[in-house]
Amino acid sequence: MANRRRGEIEAVLDGEARVLVLTLGALAELEAAFGAEDLSALATRFSQGRLSARDAARIIGAGLRGAGADISDDEVAAMRAEGGAAGFASIVAELLAVTFGGEP
Repeated sequence: MANRRRGEIEAVLDGEARVLVLTLGALAELEAAFGAEDLSALATRFSQGRLSARDAARIIGAGLRGAGADISDDEVAAMRAEGGAAGFASIVAELLAVTFGGEP
């Protein structure tokens, strides 16, 4: 079960409930992937609300790996979520909200 106070969320991917969390290592991974100088730059990039499907796969993948899953971004990209693209967008929004604060 996810603990939001620790920055965890639960999402159903491919019909399986999974925990996601953006640990410091996961955030460092995202900084490198997005070319962000620091956490502030990363948060600013995410707050602009313009993310591609590849961006969503990277964020969800980092969250799954942060929670201990051994999964690649390509494997995440092949997964299904309830609600399709909108479902993936909701997962990303919720994960970013619990990590950086604010409403999803």
